[in-house]
Formats: sequence, C-alpha cells, structure tokens
Amino acid sequence: MRQWRARWVSGYQTNVQTNLNILVVESDQTKAEEILDALKDGGWRDVTVIASTAALERCVKQYDPDLILIDLANPDRDRLEHLSMVSDARRRPVAMFVDHTDEAMTQAAIAAGISAYVVNGLQMDRIKPVLETAIARFKMVAKMQSELEAAKQALADRKTIDRAKGILAQARRLSEEEAYTLLRKTAMDQGRKMRDVARALVTASELLK
Repeated sequence: MRQWRARWVSGYQTNVQTNLNILVVESDQTKAEEILDALKDGGWRDVTVIASTAALERCVKQYDPDLILIDLANPDRDRLEHLSMVSDARRRPVAMFVDHTDEAMTQAAIAAGISAYVVNGLQMDRIKPVLETAIARFKMVAKMQSELEAAKQALADRKTIDRAKGILAQARRLSEEEAYTLLRKTAMDQGRKMRDVARALVTASELLK
C-alpha cells in the first residue's frame, strides 16, 4: 500500500478550522499530490493520503481523522454503504467525489450519512468549497440529531417522573401536586436530578411487584 503523509504550518486565514486531521483516499499518485497542494492552499496542514479503500477501516482507527475525502469512479450501493460504515460517517464529515451517479445512488449517499456527494469527479478548484460544505452540513445534521435526542430524552424523563408521581400518590395517598413536590424535595435533599430519583423509585416499585 502506498501512503503519503504531510504536515504544514500555514498562516492562511479561513472561516473553517484548519487544524483538522484529514484522511484522503486517492489511488492516483499524481492526483494525490495535487490534492495535497489544494488542501495546503486551503490552509489544511495535517493530511494523510492512502491509495486504496481497502486500507480505509484500518487507517480510520489509526489516525481517527476529523474529515475524510474519498475519490471514486462509480461506486455501487453496497460499496457506498460499506465505505460510509468503515469511515464512520455518523461521527465525522465524509466528502465523496464520483464520476457518475443517479438519483437512487444520491439518495443512498444521503441516507448513509455522506456529508458531501459530488458528481463529475474530483476537481482541484472544488476541494476547498466542497470540504467547507461537508463540514457545515455535518455540523447542521449533528445539531439536529442532538436536539432530537434531547427531545426524546426529555419526553422519556417526563414519562418516568409521571410514573413516579403516580406511585407516590398511591402509596402515600397524596395528590399529584403533593407527590411532585415530595419527589422534587427528595431530589434536592439528595443532590440528585429528579429524573434519577424518579427512575430509582419506578425500578424499586417494579422489583416489589
């Protein structure tokens, strides 16, 4: 396996972080060197280039890149999904350049978590804007996912607290408001979150059934 690694220190000013560890998959050495130059011009100083996707999974584990750029001719759906999986596209921006595609493949790329899926091949003058777009889109999707998970967790916590209130109300013959007040006071006295106290109460109640 051919592998090139380059590090640069540059004063280039950009709105995108330039201290990113970038992994590039490019089989053509001349093209790989052009990519390195284009990334250098963009201000990125920490770049690893590998010549084959066969080494991608190992190199992702070795370098833990912040961003991955993959240049492919015409991947099929199975290969696209495999590359998305081994590059761990849910954890980092992945930009993929392909020569040809269709609507189904484009949708598959989006579903697989590819942050940028660019048709008509890799052109040097497009690298910087594509990577900037990939980073921005990844951050946007990550924020949306985080907000969705927070909303799901808040709903689950609300249900747990409601169950705990019901258990307290029945066991202590309290109103719903009194049960809530007791639950909150217990959490404050113990220095714990109310959801944790509620979860412990619900678990204990289920054990005693």
